[in-house]
Amino acid sequence: MAAQRPDPRRPGFAWTFVTRHRTPSLLNEEATMPAQPWFRPDRNVRHPDGDSVQAAHISSMNKASSSTFDPAAPSVAGMSLLSAGPARQVGVEVEFTGLRASAAARALQAGLGGHLVQEDPHAFSVHGSRLGDLSVQLDVRYVHPQAHNASLPLRMGRWSAALLGHVLAGFVPRELILSPLPVQRLAEVDGAVAILREAGARGRGRTRFGSLGLHFNIGLFRLDVTTILAFLRAFLLLEPWLRRETAGEVGRAMFMPGSFPRTYVRQVMAPDYRPDLVAFTDDYLRANPTRDRALDLLPVLQHFDEARVRARLPYEKIGSRPALHYRLPRAFVGEPGWSMMPAWNRWLAVERLAEDPNRLAALSSAYLRFDGSENAWLQLAQVHNGTG
Repeated sequence: MAAQRPDPRRPGFAWTFVTRHRTPSLLNEEATMPAQPWFRPDRNVRHPDGDSVQAAHISSMNKASSSTFDPAAPSVAGMSLLSAGPARQVGVEVEFTGLRASAAARALQAGLGGHLVQEDPHAFSVHGSRLGDLSVQLDVRYVHPQAHNASLPLRMGRWSAALLGHVLAGFVPRELILSPLPVQRLAEVDGAVAILREAGARGRGRTRFGSLGLHFNIGLFRLDVTTILAFLRAFLLLEPWLRRETAGEVGRAMFMPGSFPRTYVRQVMAPDYRPDLVAFTDDYLRANPTRDRALDLLPVLQHFDEARVRARLPYEKIGSRPALHYRLPRAFVGEPGWSMMPAWNRWLAVERLAEDPNRLAALSSAYLRFDGSENAWLQLAQVHNGTG
């Protein structure tokens, strides 16, 4: 009786370890083109979109012959091999319009409890709420001189800053900033968003002048260059998929953060790229002297070495913190039923890849061998990370 071939329609097929040829390849052709023979390692093939793909021989990807990775399976509260220990901590920032900072803060205090404090005419904090400390502010540094004057090229007095804030309030979003929460409580942030919506907050992903952002500040238990590099590699490999999903929700790719330079991506993917923290910081700043990246590492690099980062970017808006800053231009505060959790769940695909050094090394090597369009890589990455 002939051996039964794997069913490409079965959930998790893309990560099922197959030993049929003892030499698994980057792309299992049966998953995307069932009528064709299986791919062999080191064989030039033609991708359905017309790109020529060099199928890489990746023995480390399929080392264990009996395991199956199901990308749809829920992560254990976001815990991973890289994050063993006490509860994960994740901060959240959400931008919205239609409600002044003072009114938003009062609504949150009424709904969540806590003590209301005015920091300046356009920034308010609520201390000790049921979601911990939080703040609401007009998202312009110049109107908060007590907090940002040292990093601004033009410094303003309190009166001038307050006047500027009143002028800009009709155009510039407000931002809800929550202190880090245990990851198990992230879904509760949707309740805070509902409070803002009921109080009159608006937002459908963008304004006439830009996006309305949703940002995650993702804490890591091992805060070292090895861990950060693993997360960066995993993110870069999956970024085309993440960008497509995000742009689809926003409806306008023009507001997406800038892409990492391809030369930098290739540098990071190289198997012999093992920098210390100083070299990693210098390489990152040289290639990315901006916070306009979906995975913005400036906050965590400044946390480690503020003088080095500020020497290169003296006036950039950077909030130093021991966390990865994941930026999405897709907050829909004004939409009833909108939740930030789908965006968080997509991020967990990055964590799953980062925590698996064999798969991460295999896909990194495959990326360096790949010769095709971003769309073709997106399809290949989907197959091997189960995101398709």
